[in-house]
Amino acid sequence: MPATKPQSMTLRTYQVGFGDCFLLTFHYAKRDRHVLIDFGSTGQPKTAPADLMLQVANNIKERCGGKLDAVVATHRHKDHISGFTTSKGKGSGDIIASCEPTVVIQPWTEDPDAQPDATQATHVSSGAKAFVSSLHSMHAVSESLLLEIQRLRGGISRTAFNQLAFLGEDNLTNRSAVENLMTMGKHHYYVNAGSKSGLATILPGVKTYVLGPPTVKQSQAITKMRSKDPDEFWHLLGLAGQSLKRGNGQLFPKAETYAAPPAQTRWLIHRMQALRGDQMLELVRALDTVMNNTSVILLFQVGDKKFLFPGDAQLENWAYALSQEKNRKLLADVHLYKVGHHGSLNATPKSLWGLFTNRAPLQSAKRLNCVVSTMAGKHGTPSKGTEVPRSKLVEELKKMSNYFTTQDLKGKNLFKDFTFDLT
Repeated sequence: MPATKPQSMTLRTYQVGFGDCFLLTFHYAKRDRHVLIDFGSTGQPKTAPADLMLQVANNIKERCGGKLDAVVATHRHKDHISGFTTSKGKGSGDIIASCEPTVVIQPWTEDPDAQPDATQATHVSSGAKAFVSSLHSMHAVSESLLLEIQRLRGGISRTAFNQLAFLGEDNLTNRSAVENLMTMGKHHYYVNAGSKSGLATILPGVKTYVLGPPTVKQSQAITKMRSKDPDEFWHLLGLAGQSLKRGNGQLFPKAETYAAPPAQTRWLIHRMQALRGDQMLELVRALDTVMNNTSVILLFQVGDKKFLFPGDAQLENWAYALSQEKNRKLLADVHLYKVGHHGSLNATPKSLWGLFTNRAPLQSAKRLNCVVSTMAGKHGTPSKGTEVPRSKLVEELKKMSNYFTTQDLKGKNLFKDFTFDLT
């Protein structure tokens, strides 16, 4: 067996609550190679320690011997990158940066040359720049929505308030984490469907395919905004949010107000607040979907073993990948599937699930392995069939695969290891 081919791979799945954090260790004859895929959380188990993310970061550093070969940040959501946040040299992100990753991989939307304030020529098209600009405006929208829901807290349902707070926070800029990712690593790859991963020299003997996200040129579906001119739509909303903040949250800050509204107006005010809550929830869900559709989809292959890590890729992202026959063939015999978007239904479309030939109701050496990092009660509701993880999907995963969820760790264990023979 060639010394350049890994003999086995260990997947370390960390318990970070509602978020993703996976460390892949490829075991070679001479030296192990380590790839960190995401590190973030927007909610932790009640039994988790207060310094959970620091503990995870220190464990990653210990496990990789102080050297990460690659870091993959699939997309900008807080539950995937908050662990990269720095804090005067003592944050969890500082610990990861000290591991000096050779390669950092992010979606093409994070390319500094595609950012709205770029000052140099770039190969990124003007259409792509407009899309990236709209992503920036979305963060401003999210920030203003968080401000507004605090004022509406008594006028909207607890369920709507919790979902708005979660989605709003998850879509904030995460500036510290973003800047840390930009500065760590010797080489940066901003990838899109079909591009090189940057891992060829890092992981000899391992084929790595980038299946997503598509660029705007490859697929308009990933933009899926609320207007024919998405850049202007989100930009104007962002400006509206800024004006609210300048007015301390009041449209007319100098107008006379009542300490308690007159009785005859309370009915109307309550219903107007409830309507506004529903409108904001629809808006922030649209924002969330767009960001998930920028998620990197990676497929690792060693011999006949394939490992799929799609981040939070949703239907529009998958639609482009699955439209190509070569990708459908690659995905057919996947050995390990990291369940997309913490177990949401639209991140594991039936067209994808139906491709997996290793699905089976009975145990076997080839049976599909499914791993999900999630925490119930943070996203969606069972009454509306939007809960994450989605019960119908979980039932199917348990029935047709070797299924593991970080919820089984119950916040008491930091991680779970899975080792796969690659010989």
